[in-house]
Amino acid sequence: MDTTANSDVQKAEELKLKANEAFKANKFSQAIELYSQAIELNSSNAVYWANRAFAHTKLEEYGSAVQDATNAIEIDPRYSKGYYRRGAAYLAMGKFKEALKDFQQVKKICPNDPDASRKLKECEKAVQKIRFEEAISVGDAERRSVADSIDYHVIEVEPQYAGPRIDGEEITLDFVKAMLDEFKKQKCIHKRYAYQIVLKTLELLRSMPSLVDVDVPNGGHFTVCGDVHGQYFDLLNIFALNGLPSEENPYLFNGDFVDRGSFSVEVILTLFAFKCLYPKAMYLARGNHESKSMNKIYGFEGEVRSKLGEKFVELFAEVFCWLPLAHVINKKVFVVHGGLFSVDGVKLSDIRSIDRFCEPPEEGLMCELLWSDPQPQLGRGPSKRGVALSFGADVTKKFLQENNLDLIVRSHEVKDEGYEIEHDGKLITVFSAPNYCDQMGNKGAFIRFTAPEMKPDIVTFSAVPHPDVKPMAYANNFLRMFQ
Repeated sequence: MDTTANSDVQKAEELKLKANEAFKANKFSQAIELYSQAIELNSSNAVYWANRAFAHTKLEEYGSAVQDATNAIEIDPRYSKGYYRRGAAYLAMGKFKEALKDFQQVKKICPNDPDASRKLKECEKAVQKIRFEEAISVGDAERRSVADSIDYHVIEVEPQYAGPRIDGEEITLDFVKAMLDEFKKQKCIHKRYAYQIVLKTLELLRSMPSLVDVDVPNGGHFTVCGDVHGQYFDLLNIFALNGLPSEENPYLFNGDFVDRGSFSVEVILTLFAFKCLYPKAMYLARGNHESKSMNKIYGFEGEVRSKLGEKFVELFAEVFCWLPLAHVINKKVFVVHGGLFSVDGVKLSDIRSIDRFCEPPEEGLMCELLWSDPQPQLGRGPSKRGVALSFGADVTKKFLQENNLDLIVRSHEVKDEGYEIEHDGKLITVFSAPNYCDQMGNKGAFIRFTAPEMKPDIVTFSAVPHPDVKPMAYANNFLRMFQ
């Protein structure tokens, strides 16, 4: 090996060590950058690729993680960590069968590793469960409405129940405030009232189009929040900073209300209760985590089962299918959870006419609205997540021009400052879960618009303390092993 090559190998090792330090400090983007520099100097080291795959997994860039881990395996087919990292990424994407193959390979390479044996066993159980569920499942078209089978009026509230009560059919502000306090004490409301809130919300959502037009009167303001992800105490902090929702203080929560954070039931019942209280001042959009496949893996399903019972699992799945997919504020601001499309020429009328009552498909307009991300390069590229696509500033500009809009606001990605302005100022990402998963150290943000100018006023905030219940406390056992 010549001196230059030796020098490159040595520099690459130094960069790897720096990247490992960044990773330990939860600076995953920085770690990726340093691992990338190491790979440029020495691309034949499987460890660099596997380590970068792990950092991608931490940023939920599972498509990139699979790619990197595959490169590690190609360099060294006996490198167990390559299969391990790829299996973990497949698992996070809900691709249990692909994950199973990789963990079988880990076990073959390391037959005496108890950790590998345990993970393989858990993966086999998960795949068996999925096969069973697939065997007994029915299609969306055949599925009967769970909501239609529930009459909350016949559910008795025991005399010893000391929590807040709804008298009659109307959900009041006093009830909602009492419910918020109950949740703060880590208590739940009676199932009868939870059913009442969820069923009333379903009724309201059913009557809404897939693309909702929001009108803010001159002098009025409107707040857009990004992902909350079950971080109830941070949601309360948003209300402390910006006021409770009301007719004069309307909000749009832009999807991913649940999963990861372990107070997702409290978050969703709070948002739904405000929707019931102020139908025209609380807008809710679907995110990629308002889906059965995500809820099964990332905690919401387990949390609902634990706090409210099995029937609510099915009920929430039904309600999530009625959440609108996008909003347009004052004909100027397009708000969507994920992003734009793999084809040009999509009009607002195309979004309005999407038949949304289904689990999110793996391709097409609805999938892309929920899953896509912006990219710094022009044009379109593959998604870091392994679902939908990445789109550039030219795609954003063309969509805005063709639909006579000024700005796109989207969520879906954790940002260090709680927000990021991209694409020549025409696209803003807003993320409202500070210190995401108790480890990212990011700020949260929300955006206030005032009519008629509709210029974005971005407010950032830090995480507040919460009771000692870890993120993913109710998540799939197997996935928790990789956190």
